Amino acid sequence: MTAKTIQPEGWAPAKGYANGMLTKGETLHIGGQIGWNEDQVFETQDFVGQMEQTLANIAAIVREAGGDVTDIVRLTWFITDKREYMARQKEVGQAYRRVLGRHFPAMSVVVVAGLIEDEALIEIEATAQIG
Repeated sequence: MTAKTIQPEGWAPAKGYANGMLTKGETLHIGGQIGWNEDQVFETQDFVGQMEQTLANIAAIVREAGGDVTDIVRLTWFITDKREYMARQKEVGQAYRRVLGRHFPAMSVVVVAGLIEDEALIEIEATAQIG
């Protein structure tokens, strides 16, 4: 199988992983994205702010592969604080719609003890079917 690494232009290089992999058949597998910007800098310590940035990172990878957010078919969320996630559902929904609109792919949310980047409050993996 031939796979193409997807790295949005201008982003700092990923270290030890790929941001996205496009496989034959135009399936894009997007590695876990977190709430930092294209320079791998966290601009906020707020859960909803990091969530919105994480989704924006996923959208950028999908677009770099030639797709659009409506091509996303799966999202797996890893969160570190279930209580905050549940308490802020309205804000979560608003931030989600700002980035992905009313497109709701298959999704799972998993609560984890921590993430590799200490500042990260959320990580999301995605799959998109391009074309």
